[in-house]
Amino acid sequence: MSDPLNVVSLREGRFARFEAVSWWRQERLRNARVLVIGAGALGNEVLKNLALLGVGHVAVADLDHVELSNLSRSVLYRETDEGRPKAECAAKAMNAIHPGTQVTPLICNVLADLGLGWFRWADVVVGALDNREARVFVNSACARTGRAWVDGGIEVLQGIVRGFFPPQTACYECTMSQVDWDLIQKRRSCTMLAKRALAERGTPTTPTTASVIGGIQAQEVIKLLHGMEALTGRGFFFDGAQHQSYTMTYPVNPDCPWHEPAADIIPLDTAGGNTPLTQIAAEATQRLGGLDALDLSRELVEAMECPACGTQTAVWRAVEHVSEDQLLCPGCGGACAPRLVHSLPAGSPMLERTARELGLPAWDILWARHGEQALGFELAADSPFAKTSPANPAL
Repeated sequence: MSDPLNVVSLREGRFARFEAVSWWRQERLRNARVLVIGAGALGNEVLKNLALLGVGHVAVADLDHVELSNLSRSVLYRETDEGRPKAECAAKAMNAIHPGTQVTPLICNVLADLGLGWFRWADVVVGALDNREARVFVNSACARTGRAWVDGGIEVLQGIVRGFFPPQTACYECTMSQVDWDLIQKRRSCTMLAKRALAERGTPTTPTTASVIGGIQAQEVIKLLHGMEALTGRGFFFDGAQHQSYTMTYPVNPDCPWHEPAADIIPLDTAGGNTPLTQIAAEATQRLGGLDALDLSRELVEAMECPACGTQTAVWRAVEHVSEDQLLCPGCGGACAPRLVHSLPAGSPMLERTARELGLPAWDILWARHGEQALGFELAADSPFAKTSPANPAL
């Protein structure tokens, strides 16, 4: 009869094969915070891999709901998920893969609803996006908060992964051609009615290409979290039709605005979306010795103007949240154009309002300017983690 005290268990731990790698530190993944923007086919692959890797804290942001056509390309969704928010379904599936991963679903439009506190919270940001405007916004948010981000894009049998860590490396805007800027400007110059009428369906993709590109993006996250040399300021292009791939290095565009050192950011634990901006202005004046303006995290629609009859209607919300009724002039019925604002000068009566009243999202960041000085103020009272954990430092 065998002695039960001498029985040797051959059962391996969940991450034993990872920990067999000499440089691997599973605790870094367990403690890591990753923000994933986009939960489509590509985002599914990234999120699946983060759960398998044991990443401890993930926030996933997506506005859309699961459709039947998603099921052929998205590993985390099931038929019973149809009609439900993608972010919630992805979070539930990630927890099923690895219950130790704490996932926060954010059902939001990144351009309008995602406060920059989420970028500062993250150690690494992953973009699984399908449009230039969102990438430009994510790039600016990462540059302002000092975070590296890994961009991915797929179309049929081709895909690309690019890493950016401005100001140290080239950023997304450095890679944009004049054609890219012209296309963005063309969309901006259209009436808002025309933009919505011409809204495009998603890009054609396959699950195989999403798997390749999403896997590489997750691999870059591993390298960044371990302090290894990663694909920052560079790109990897994959051509599945010819089974070819190559890398490229992006030079810093000397005219790009995101290559000066980012301003310091101070978390204000008692300030949130319902705090009058006069309090932020007073704090900035004390710290900077004066105040020229408060810069916003994104452009807002101050008012809608009718070019035909001159009627103006105050709005104060993000472009994406302007209602159908506000697109038409209440006077003559013509199409209105937005008057945009991204900064509030000192003394503006709008400083009497709160960030929420102006249309800014929760857990956002404002930047105060005085002469050559600048300082960011995080409205940290909005953070869902305010009582449990401070913002992580940059990598």
